[in-house]
Amino acid sequence: MSILDAIIQGIVQGLTEFLPVSSSGHLAITQHILGAGTGESNLFFNVMLHVGTLVAVVAFYHKLVWDLIKEFILMIKDIFTGKFKWSKMNYNRNLVVMLIIGLIPLFLLFLPIPGTDMKLKDLADRLSASPVLIVTACSLILTSVLLTIGIIRNRKSVASTHKHLATKSNAKATRDNFNVVDAILVGVTQVCAALLPGLSRSGSTLSVGEMRGISKQKALDYTFVLGIPSILAAALLEGVDAIKSPEGLSNIEFLPLIIGMAVSAVVGYLAIVIFKWFLKSDKMEIFVIYTAIVGVAFIVISIIEMNTGVNLFTGAPIA
Repeated sequence: MSILDAIIQGIVQGLTEFLPVSSSGHLAITQHILGAGTGESNLFFNVMLHVGTLVAVVAFYHKLVWDLIKEFILMIKDIFTGKFKWSKMNYNRNLVVMLIIGLIPLFLLFLPIPGTDMKLKDLADRLSASPVLIVTACSLILTSVLLTIGIIRNRKSVASTHKHLATKSNAKATRDNFNVVDAILVGVTQVCAALLPGLSRSGSTLSVGEMRGISKQKALDYTFVLGIPSILAAALLEGVDAIKSPEGLSNIEFLPLIIGMAVSAVVGYLAIVIFKWFLKSDKMEIFVIYTAIVGVAFIVISIIEMNTGVNLFTGAPIA
């Protein structure tokens, strides 16, 4: 892999990890267009790009992350001293508990697939590395649909809030705190996003949060912070798989890897700022239109490539 390829993929990863357009889907598309290789080394490179964006989200949310770490320690202390009370959790403690609950569905990825020697996470790796992008393209369209539902739900909530204010009612149409059902649904959605390249993790989990009546900014903060342990776990598992593979780390080019990670971190930080602005200014339709167009385009491209057996961008045969 050339350094230019690493920079391009770092930019794509940084932008698309936090914008609701699917980083895994766009990496698959970018690598398909560039003719980048597949296999363990390429999967490891993809995960390391995710680690770069992990640096970005930790840097952006450093105050919240630190507050949550302190609250977690205090919560453990209260549990052992008998002072923990579910009904009296403050906002940060509620967020810590709901983040833990939201991570539990990730264990579904280790479920075996009947009739095969694979687990669900192995299926996710195969779909991501597939030379045919039909699943990615369909998943992008699903992202567009979920974003549309989230936008409609949020606007209804905003309209309801204005109505309450006009009638001087104290009722709120949206909530800041997550409950157990919210956290489980968002966690399951994150698993689906991990399985399907093209289904945006940030977009789908944000949409589910909005459907559940969570305020859009709080839903976005939750999904970004939820991604921190998820990305760490993925990096650890993929790193172990890469080391255990027949070639180990021998095929990994470390200079492009480091450059790609650095680029994805810088661009990722900017992408968080951009996404929060789009959400606050209620301009999310651009992502609905974009993911729908790219999804439809690559469905057409994938059908052509399956019929011809050739990558339309590189001219190489599709294995």
